[in-house]
Amino acid sequence: MIRTMMKRRSLLAAGLVSAWIGWTSSAGAQVALSLNDQLLVTRVQTYLDSLTTLQARFSQVAPDGSVAQGDFYLQRPGFMRLEYDTEPYLYVANGRFLYFYDELMDSRSNTEIGSTLADFILREDVRLSGNVTVMDVREDPQAIQVDLIQTEDPTAGQITLIFDRDPIVLSSWVVIDAQNQTTQVILDAIQRDIDLPRSLFRAPTAGN
Repeated sequence: MIRTMMKRRSLLAAGLVSAWIGWTSSAGAQVALSLNDQLLVTRVQTYLDSLTTLQARFSQVAPDGSVAQGDFYLQRPGFMRLEYDTEPYLYVANGRFLYFYDELMDSRSNTEIGSTLADFILREDVRLSGNVTVMDVREDPQAIQVDLIQTEDPTAGQITLIFDRDPIVLSSWVVIDAQNQTTQVILDAIQRDIDLPRSLFRAPTAGN
């Protein structure tokens, strides 16, 4: 039940992160990339692997067109926080678990980071292969876009990572869930390689 709740809410929030919860299946996914696409994937992978800390404002556009804003924090490996300005939801990865806290319901649920698609960016070595599969790569003079799916369940949904090209910076991502609902997250005021207090990544507590 916890895994089902986390999956639904995470897809809604699209949190690196967090948008990527617990897909399991026996199916596999394979795709052939051109040499140029492989070079772009390598460039993107190298950039993601180089991230230590990152802080940004985010705007989330939900399937119904509504917009929510908040703060996104990343500290690799293992730590992440997605906090909304007005919505009563909080996502925190504390190195082992990804937690979801609903302030309105005063409830907390969690799942292991390794069972989520967020693991690919939170692990110590970022690899856009293995439990994730690159389905397509697109580029123009301003941006690079990379489509990813969960290798073991290609029908569960897709996330598209969008990077500014020069210099390369993660600027947004788009999640399409299994019901073909689209959620976009746009990052702004991005800062990297800054000191973040460990208190940001403490697991939220319910029942206080």
